Amino acid sequence: MSPRRVPRQVKSMLTKETKPHIQELSVKTTIISRYAFTAVSCTMLNRHSAAAEGVFQFLIPKNAYVSNFTMIIGGRVYPSEVRPKEKKVKQGKGGEAKPKNKEKGEQSSEPEVEVFRMGASIPGRNRAMFMLTYEELLQRRLGRYEHVTSLRPLQLVSRLSVDVTIVDHSTITHLEVLPLRNGKSNTAVASGASAAKTPAKPALPVSTVIKQNKTFCRITFSPNIVQQAKITTSGMLGEFVVHYDVERELGIGDIQVLNGHFVHYFAPKDLPVVPKNVVFVIDTSASMLGTKIRQTKDALFTILRDLRPDDRFNFVSFSNRIKVWQPNRLVPVTPLNVRDAKKFIYMLQPTGGTDINGGIQTGSSLLSDYLNADPDANHHSVSLIIFLTDGRPTVGELQSPSILSNARTAVKEQFCVFTIGMGNDVDYRLLERMALENCGMMRRIHEDSDASTMLKGFYDEIGTPLLSDIRVNYTEDSVQYVTQHLFTNYFNGSEIVIAGKLTNQSADSLHVQVTASNSDKSIVLETDVALRQREVETERHVKEAAAGVGSGDTGAGTTGSVADDFVERVWGFLSVKEGLRSRLKSQTSKEREGHTQQATDLSLTYHFLTPLTSLVVEKPQMLADGTMAEDTPTPTPVTTETNKKAASANELSDETEGEEDTAQSLHLKKDQPGGQSSRITKTTGKVVKRPVQKSITISKTSADGDPHFVVEFPLSKLTVCFNINGEPGHILRMVSDHKHSGVTVNGKLIGAPAPAGSHKQQRTYFSTITIVVNRPKRSYIEVTPKKVILDGQDRLVLSCDTTVSVESGGLVVTIVGKSTVTVTIGGTISFVILVHQYKNPAPHQRNHLGFYISNSKGLSHDCHGLLGQFLYEEVGLAELSGNATATGDNSTSARSPILKVKGRSVPVVQKTRRIYSGRQSVDCWFARNNAAKLIDGQYEDYVVSHLFDTGDWPHGSNGA
Repeated sequence: MSPRRVPRQVKSMLTKETKPHIQELSVKTTIISRYAFTAVSCTMLNRHSAAAEGVFQFLIPKNAYVSNFTMIIGGRVYPSEVRPKEKKVKQGKGGEAKPKNKEKGEQSSEPEVEVFRMGASIPGRNRAMFMLTYEELLQRRLGRYEHVTSLRPLQLVSRLSVDVTIVDHSTITHLEVLPLRNGKSNTAVASGASAAKTPAKPALPVSTVIKQNKTFCRITFSPNIVQQAKITTSGMLGEFVVHYDVERELGIGDIQVLNGHFVHYFAPKDLPVVPKNVVFVIDTSASMLGTKIRQTKDALFTILRDLRPDDRFNFVSFSNRIKVWQPNRLVPVTPLNVRDAKKFIYMLQPTGGTDINGGIQTGSSLLSDYLNADPDANHHSVSLIIFLTDGRPTVGELQSPSILSNARTAVKEQFCVFTIGMGNDVDYRLLERMALENCGMMRRIHEDSDASTMLKGFYDEIGTPLLSDIRVNYTEDSVQYVTQHLFTNYFNGSEIVIAGKLTNQSADSLHVQVTASNSDKSIVLETDVALRQREVETERHVKEAAAGVGSGDTGAGTTGSVADDFVERVWGFLSVKEGLRSRLKSQTSKEREGHTQQATDLSLTYHFLTPLTSLVVEKPQMLADGTMAEDTPTPTPVTTETNKKAASANELSDETEGEEDTAQSLHLKKDQPGGQSSRITKTTGKVVKRPVQKSITISKTSADGDPHFVVEFPLSKLTVCFNINGEPGHILRMVSDHKHSGVTVNGKLIGAPAPAGSHKQQRTYFSTITIVVNRPKRSYIEVTPKKVILDGQDRLVLSCDTTVSVESGGLVVTIVGKSTVTVTIGGTISFVILVHQYKNPAPHQRNHLGFYISNSKGLSHDCHGLLGQFLYEEVGLAELSGNATATGDNSTSARSPILKVKGRSVPVVQKTRRIYSGRQSVDCWFARNNAAKLIDGQYEDYVVSHLFDTGDWPHGSNGA
């Protein structure tokens, strides 16, 4: 009886909902060589007659950057725009600051995320769609990459799906999907520490499916509403976590090259561990009393057991007073010293204030004196301070600039400082700057987290140094704008990633040299990288990613558009991160201004929402009766900021700027600049149907059905037709004018069995048609019988069952439900795509598309492709006598018509073709044998590698 009760309970909960119901939540991620592109689509339904507020909220990883956000409400599109951040954000500190702080407390078990939130009014009995995309370079920790999808829609969702596709140049050696994560200790670091010690393989989340081969993996998670309710009825499902790692190349690592950019992954293995000299500086002020100090002690006891025999260590505690366990020295790891250290830790008693300056000065002096006492003995070792606090300075030096200056002076670039903050009262800006200025990194531990496990996990990341003083050099004058290529340390299980631009794209090779120090020697690795070979490999890798995604339900339009430039986007992502870190470390206002401008420009170039940019979006204007106003909405400027955790380097600034840079911002747009607004206009079938039919009659040039090609030659007053017997899976170049008008059209074939009695063994149809537009901005349109994906200035996914019209950046896409999709480019190029859908298809029938060129004025005379090559040609028709004599006597034998095309003679016969779903008949001259001699080259010359291929025509030719 129990299973039968669940659906009734679920139904009851859904009917009681007062806020808009989430009908569909789709999260699709494609990870190409560690760079993750995620597209979130959320559809809400307002069941009530009155307008209601719909709030879209999604947790994204803290290291990710939002790259687009779009709303579709009441049939209108509200796109976003990234703008430089204005310096008047402080006005938002009043009313909205408190709720955000409260929410941080509620989400305190999420140290690795930020909350993206946007609310908008949804008209009564209407839907709203929210679309969010973000990008992230996955970091390797503890020997693996982790991808996290947070699923907290706060209600049961009718259709919930997560799709993670991993495509890598290297072999995927480890893959694990964890149980849904939703607990105090379930953070990325915590699970990293514990998972390594858990041999039992955890059960997959319900409904999870994994498909994998050597370099490709697809993971889907799609629990139905009953399965969701069995997990939780609150909608707080938790985190869907994927761990994976790839095979490491020996030597200098893996270099990928694409479109004038390169990315270099370096993660050596099987090296001897470098001895370390470590000083633990621990806060023992009164605020550490209770759980904090107990968990800290537990972690330190565990860390003591993991110290290696060649390590040296010491402990410093600070509050009002500074205590040193072993004054004036670092001690070796011996059973006796470990036992005494445990006693010191056990006796720590929280009391008094917080002297951060005194603690870091004492720890630095200890380590510095030890290193200076015998520099040669410590040449092949790694030295570091691990500094932990839960508060702000209350004793001694209180000014952060002075504390930072004193720390730099004490450290003298001899060692690194790693900082850890516990709880919500920490000056994370201070800890972040202290770590960045001294070659370390900072980690945040939230109030309710399992601090002991997280501390141990953080230590595991930095506790096994393999190399120090790493320098990566490339051929001089061959690269520019290279991201960080000097690294103080390389820790086991991590990865060094460098990206840059190639100054000479025609160069054959790139010399790469890696120098570093190991435990007992210096290491030099160098090789010449064959750039052309690497680019071919990377291109093949990207095509596999697009094909792998395109074969499923995921949006190949998204993957195709970003994958083509993924190496450049990795470079942009790393460059923005680096600019923000340099800005944070700036010592002068002029230096800071330079880094700010550089990071801002890059953020705008790649449409990244960063602490220096704002995401501006307009909202619909609602009338008093709950309906939407017809005119362009002009809302008041309200600021809605993502709940960015202040620990991130991206949001830290000098104290003089207060909280100006503490969040990425989402603004409502006051007005929409002309030419950049996008709108979907609701229309009726009758209104749209007439102009679409009229546009079709402009030209018969088309490819429809099996597919049957028709080419109209207006100057010659002739129509020619031919068939293409392609193979299922082949992608055909229809129109190729990328160099001139910037337009390319490709079509993908699917197969179907031939009907009974047919002379053919199979039929082929167009299942997907893609249009790539390169001007004024690069845009991608992917059309299937079910949906249209427009990926350009905005990313929109539109159903072919609805009737809508979208304008965006000189591009117009008009859909007549279940009938046609018209794409107009710059007003001078127009394509019409017929949508053929079957309610009850016969075995030989498939939902498919037909392609028609409606207006070709904007295409150049050099246009090519199966259809494009004929747009500006003239042809002639002649009759060739089968028995004509040399004297020219007339023959009574049959005469066969000959078509003269580009100097070639093509035998043809007369036929009648029906086009435009059978509504129009066309008399045409039919060329047999896959259009031999009619088309330039051979059929194979028109088969391209992937749907978004814009390569040039290979210049094949036929003899006359």
